[in-house]
Amino acid sequence: MYLGRILAVGSNNEGNFVAYRVSSRSFPNRMTRTFQDRVTVVPKEGYEKDVFKSPYIAYNCIRLENDVAVVSNGSHTDVIAEKIASGMSIRDALTLSLLTMDYEKDDFNTPRIAGATTLKGESFIGIITHEKVHVEKVPKGKACYIAVYEHITPHEVEFNAVNVSEAAQFIMDGGKFVQFTNPVSSAAAFGQESWELKSI
Repeated sequence: MYLGRILAVGSNNEGNFVAYRVSSRSFPNRMTRTFQDRVTVVPKEGYEKDVFKSPYIAYNCIRLENDVAVVSNGSHTDVIAEKIASGMSIRDALTLSLLTMDYEKDDFNTPRIAGATTLKGESFIGIITHEKVHVEKVPKGKACYIAVYEHITPHEVEFNAVNVSEAAQFIMDGGKFVQFTNPVSSAAAFGQESWELKSI
């Protein structure tokens, strides 16, 4: 099954996490790069001109803001993080940013998806499509994922990861995620006292 871009948020006994996977049929020549406070999706060397074919293929997919890790499938990652930095609640930052940015105006009306998790395990997940906007809280100790195609409502999932490397790998090909086709790259933030970032 092809779901396109996928993200997961939640917490378990080992820590709190957000994870992201690029799955793509149209623009597979991409990679994730880790910086001090963010992970960015960029074209691979030799494919830099792909950004002129679509404005939606390069962006920060994870960004850290104090004790919050934000994850999304586009430029709204930064908008959400900035709203949280200004003092807005996670729920409101997700909802307002999704409404403001709206779904992607491409040939598929691709939804924007987003989520955020704190180091205390408070998590929210959301989506905006051409038909709806939906944001919900993820119960502490649980994990949910959402995708831009097919699984466009939050799905609870067993997310078996005990550190950042396992989290980034798990959304790529672990558990239920192995069923989903066309994986390209992935990334995660994982933490208890502080966040760690990893890209694959």
